[in-house]
Amino acid sequence: MSTVVFGPSLRGRIFTAVKYLTYLLLLGNVFLFLQEETSSLEHTFTGAMSLSQFVQVFAATLDTAAWVVLLLLFELETSVLDDEKIRGSVKFALHGIRLLCGAAIVWAFTGYCAELITLYKVTPMDAWSGCTQLTNDWSLLLTLDEYEPLSAQNCSVVADAALRISDFNIVADAETLHASRLLAWTDVINSAAWILVVVVLEIEVRLQLRGSLTDAVVDGTRYLKYCVYTTLFIAAVYWGIAGKFLDFYDASMWLFAFIFIELNVFDWQRETQESQASDPKV
Repeated sequence: MSTVVFGPSLRGRIFTAVKYLTYLLLLGNVFLFLQEETSSLEHTFTGAMSLSQFVQVFAATLDTAAWVVLLLLFELETSVLDDEKIRGSVKFALHGIRLLCGAAIVWAFTGYCAELITLYKVTPMDAWSGCTQLTNDWSLLLTLDEYEPLSAQNCSVVADAALRISDFNIVADAETLHASRLLAWTDVINSAAWILVVVVLEIEVRLQLRGSLTDAVVDGTRYLKYCVYTTLFIAAVYWGIAGKFLDFYDASMWLFAFIFIELNVFDWQRETQESQASDPKV
């Protein structure tokens, strides 16, 4: 187990308080994404949904929920539990839950991919003449996952150049569709990058529990993490520029949260090395 990086001082207690406040805020993001995606559901799959469609609609909610659980598991293993307690049934339970969370994250990744593919399945509405075909069950795409009912006031946005998305009663103009595709690509890339993060951390945790997390391994993974975290940072900035505040806020909070996990791993490794150095049997 790693002790608090800054020790039991006031500074250490503040560090711990900020860390757990960050985790709590991330838990709140699950409900924010659920609210956003439930709202978008009114304009997409309005009938019975298949399991794959459900994942496509609620990809961000599923992704965030799985990551919150995974984050808490990493916190337990790298900071809370003593190494000798991570044995037997405890170890089996931790790894089992983490495996389920990993599966959920990969599943959510397929949902992001499905949404991206959907945005490329468009049909020009050649017969759309102004707003003469305006009906109550059509929606206008505003940005990714955001819609509003098509009305006499807003249908001039698409005018004679409406593009129908897949087989949904959703239309968009070319510029909005292009911007939404870029946001969908950002979702896919961001999700893939986080999957790589969890793979690297899983390797580090397992090696640490075996006493094999050497400086050479840490140095090797550090540069990979630099590239991955840079990608995640760029995605967060892009969401901010594009006006997707919830995605920007969530991405920023996750990057901040994993600073704590990285510090936990660093301190855990340092503590183990000091213990081995002081043990003449090692």
